[in-house]
Amino acid sequence: MILSAGVGSGHNSAAAALKQACLARDDIDEVLVVDVLEESTALYRDLLGKGYFALVDSAPWLVDWGYDISDRPFKRRLLDPWTRANALSTVTAIKRFKPTAIICTHFLPAQLVASLLLRGTVDARTAVVTTDYDFQGLWLTSAFHAFFVAREEGRVQLTALGVPADRVRSTGIPISTVETHEPVRDPAHPPMLLISAGASGGDYARAVVRQSLHVRSAFTATVVCGRNDELRRSIEKLVAPAADRYRVLGYTSEMPQLLRDADLFIGKPGGLSASECMAAGLPMVLVNPIPGQEVRNGDYLMEQGAAVRCNTPSTIGWKIDQVLGEPGRLQQMQENARRIGRPHAAADVLSALISAPTVPLVVTRAAQKSILDASERRLIASDLSGPKALLRLVSPTTDSTVALLRVEELDDLQKRYAGPDDTLVLRREDTLLPLRGEARRLLSTVLRDHQQLVVRVEALSAPSRAPTATTGAQLPS
Repeated sequence: MILSAGVGSGHNSAAAALKQACLARDDIDEVLVVDVLEESTALYRDLLGKGYFALVDSAPWLVDWGYDISDRPFKRRLLDPWTRANALSTVTAIKRFKPTAIICTHFLPAQLVASLLLRGTVDARTAVVTTDYDFQGLWLTSAFHAFFVAREEGRVQLTALGVPADRVRSTGIPISTVETHEPVRDPAHPPMLLISAGASGGDYARAVVRQSLHVRSAFTATVVCGRNDELRRSIEKLVAPAADRYRVLGYTSEMPQLLRDADLFIGKPGGLSASECMAAGLPMVLVNPIPGQEVRNGDYLMEQGAAVRCNTPSTIGWKIDQVLGEPGRLQQMQENARRIGRPHAAADVLSALISAPTVPLVVTRAAQKSILDASERRLIASDLSGPKALLRLVSPTTDSTVALLRVEELDDLQKRYAGPDDTLVLRREDTLLPLRGEARRLLSTVLRDHQQLVVRVEALSAPSRAPTATTGAQLPS
């Protein structure tokens, strides 16, 4: 089961890519995609969907502030009463479908599934799949089996926060795969620009196309306006004097082939759009990014030499000329794009989740407070000391972390479940003893499919470079 949320198109596009990858496997019998906003009330859906983009248009500074203020993991609980009420239909759908695996491509269903996992409502492997190049704190949940990020720096960031490295993978952002033909490049033909006008909004899109008319280098251009017929007609009129160089399209199913045929993309750096461009080896000229995630996406692409950014429409023509006019620059950017492209991300996510441990990782509420504290103090979680330092409980059979907790929480568990050689022997029959509520929740979650589970206690390791490193350490004094 794949849970998404239709705030923009990226989250649902990632869900569709994962569904496509599921259908390509023989070991998956059935797959269902659910947009949690479509299952909610119209008021809730409009507030989150249309309300967000209204802020993007009218108060981008507020969107930027909101992104930064919500970047601290576990800063607030997302499942407020209104959200819980609007999630009832989704919960019903989950119970009816009875999935053996749940993948979330938006933080709202990710938080919902974590709460259901801890309450024993679902018995499935669960995964969180982020859809931008930068990790954002809202995505981190209190329980999951696997966490997938777009790039290695996101994995390092999560492990620095305290998330065990064995539960985090850097796979890229899932994108759909469509069979396309390899374009035949003729050096005598000018470069082809692909301008994504529909995503940029009417006035800004017209400004982008208008400025492209001032490009001095030879080029041809395909302008995609999406389902905005008014914008398409306006741009057709705008480029009429240079109609031999421009092709203007509305909505098209040919986008994958257009990405392969183009030499340079001009548009917004949404997570899915950027990933599709990189997979096609198509560098980008970035325009009008949404504050927060799209700005950070652009930062990464520019850092990797696969994009340039225009901060004002008036320089777009000049910027394109700089890329096209400098010998070898466009070709180097194309090579950089291919290098960071992850065309098989969806298949990689599925393979990793299916082989993931059956026992989830549980982050106790106290551990969540330590993670938040370390984040706000700009510390690496492994640098915390004393009773608020973090420990992990590791299953020796799978070498996977099943719990993240504070040192001060260990006493209760050791009194009842102390085993040989600094291990704990967690037992199902003891889960009803008068433990603290958090300990009961931890035990009931990790012992769901086990009568007994032996775990070793390890201090939190410093962030590792290797994705699978799980080096242990002595307990802090």
